[in-house]
Amino acid sequence: MAQNDPLNKKSSISAEDLTRLSKEAEATATPSSRQIIWKEFKADKIALTSAIIVVGFILFVIIASFFIPAGSYKAVNIMDYFNKPFTPDFWLGADSSGRSVAKLLIVGSRNSIGIAIGLTLISGTFGIAYGLISGYFGGMTDMIMSRIYDFMLMLPTLMFIIVLVTIIQNYNAITLTLILSLFQWMGSSRLIRSRALAESRKDYVAASKTSGTSNFKIIFREIMPNISSLIIVEMTLAFAGNLGVETGLSFLGFGLPNGTPSLGTLIANATDPTNITQYWWTWLFAALEIIVLCLAVSYVGQALRRSADASQRLGDK
Repeated sequence: MAQNDPLNKKSSISAEDLTRLSKEAEATATPSSRQIIWKEFKADKIALTSAIIVVGFILFVIIASFFIPAGSYKAVNIMDYFNKPFTPDFWLGADSSGRSVAKLLIVGSRNSIGIAIGLTLISGTFGIAYGLISGYFGGMTDMIMSRIYDFMLMLPTLMFIIVLVTIIQNYNAITLTLILSLFQWMGSSRLIRSRALAESRKDYVAASKTSGTSNFKIIFREIMPNISSLIIVEMTLAFAGNLGVETGLSFLGFGLPNGTPSLGTLIANATDPTNITQYWWTWLFAALEIIVLCLAVSYVGQALRRSADASQRLGDK
């Protein structure tokens, strides 16, 4: 027994040492691409603050809209005609119909942000898949798909959207999102195609083809995860652009149907000279919101791009 105790102690110490060394090895191992991106992004305090502002505001708008009774923001009350901000029941004032600007801003923000998110997901998914397939197969497939892309790019997008919105009867936010998705996928597609074209020539793709892996698995399980950082950056920047597209169309009167609030319809109040000078609260809050949101999302996207570039540089070393 006396001889076994030292051996047992030695064995126990060796196991502890192995565990400690294993943890140290994991800590000192080369960080993954996502870890590098998060570390670089977290170091940018302005980008981190912008991300918190965007996420916090979206959550606030979604939650606050549930506390606004359906149709109450449309109720007309001429007795509250152009009530000034910070008055009872009208934190942000009232418009020419006596409607609460705060309620219109919350519901309008929900509509605009919802359309921008849906548009980003639909057009981004199609554009990414289109670019991956085009870049992976190359050759004749890439040439045909690129010509389709070039043809779509030559079309007067804004004119086509206005025509479709005009001829479609009883359209809603979903219809508008689908119409915009027909034309908003092209930017993502070209960027993803160029990256997929480069990835398709690398050794891991050749090895997968040799081992008999299907093209579908190579494209969406091997190539796409390797360019995930680029996809995240592109989708983030596309969201800011799509938010501006919906707002611009609604401002021109070709966005959501009449009576449906959005950031664009609120900003459109600025087309009246009287509103600009005397009733500034009917449009100023919406204008400030769209400016802050677009700048914050764009800064987050640029920070993610810098982080992804840093990850690629460190990965090449």
